[in-house]
Amino acid sequence: MSITVVGSVAYDSIESPAGRRERCLGGAATYFALAASFFTEVRVIAVVGEDFGPEQEAVFAARNIDTRGIERAPGKSFFWEGSYLENLNEAKTRNTELNVFAAFEPKIPGAYRDSEFLFLANIDPVLQRRVRESMPNVKLVAGDTMNYWIKDYRPALLEVLKGLDVLLINDTEVRMLAGNNNLVQAARAVMALGPRFLVVKHGEYGATLFLKSAPGGRGAEHRAPALPLEEVIDPTGAGDSFAGGFFGYLASQLELTPSAWRRAMFYGSVMGSFACERFGTERLQQLSRPEIDARFQVFRDLTHLD
Repeated sequence: MSITVVGSVAYDSIESPAGRRERCLGGAATYFALAASFFTEVRVIAVVGEDFGPEQEAVFAARNIDTRGIERAPGKSFFWEGSYLENLNEAKTRNTELNVFAAFEPKIPGAYRDSEFLFLANIDPVLQRRVRESMPNVKLVAGDTMNYWIKDYRPALLEVLKGLDVLLINDTEVRMLAGNNNLVQAARAVMALGPRFLVVKHGEYGATLFLKSAPGGRGAEHRAPALPLEEVIDPTGAGDSFAGGFFGYLASQLELTPSAWRRAMFYGSVMGSFACERFGTERLQQLSRPEIDARFQVFRDLTHLD
């Protein structure tokens, strides 16, 4: 089944202990689309500037990602510069230039209207809500957000949450959104705002899936580990790659059984781990499905008691 993702396609300049890269192809929609494309058909809604050329288009084309929803606008593409020299788990932003993204008004191509799955990447919740309302017939809707929107755009974000089936955010954002430092209690409070499923990302410690109606009232339904990597080159996009693997796998299944949700968590962790191994989207561009399935088995072996 097809996924439509709305979000950013951008350029990133990144510095980490492993070195520095200038103007890597990045953006939440880019990482998500590349990761999800290994499992199902992906369609992208975004905006880019005149600096987005054939080389960048070829990255999407190589994965057969539908880019008819990427608008070309006069000016430069969204640009972000960040550093991981102080902490690999948290980027220090050095520069952000919204450029054409500042005036982004998502336009949904007619060919995207039959999408069964919709992912609202980390953008202004006002735009997220417009896209959601424009695609009322999708089978499953997932979304992402961040501390900036939680803090300064809370009323608009709360409206978005009412229309989500799945929310994917990190543990700090869950606590901030709920106003509660206890993760389980915070997760329940967030799900009471709308989402039936909550995926809490813990960075290098994996991710937890919460269900609104988990058996026995235990709240947490499944925990997926993170793979200990010998060297983390660039964590940028790991969370978006997790989302792409998670949601892409779900979209590839004929039935969303409890087993499918658990396996989706593992595939999310798999894709997030690959994203960290090179700068920008380099590793996702080089990846093959056999490599993905082999690492999935490694994740399974890590969690088996017997």
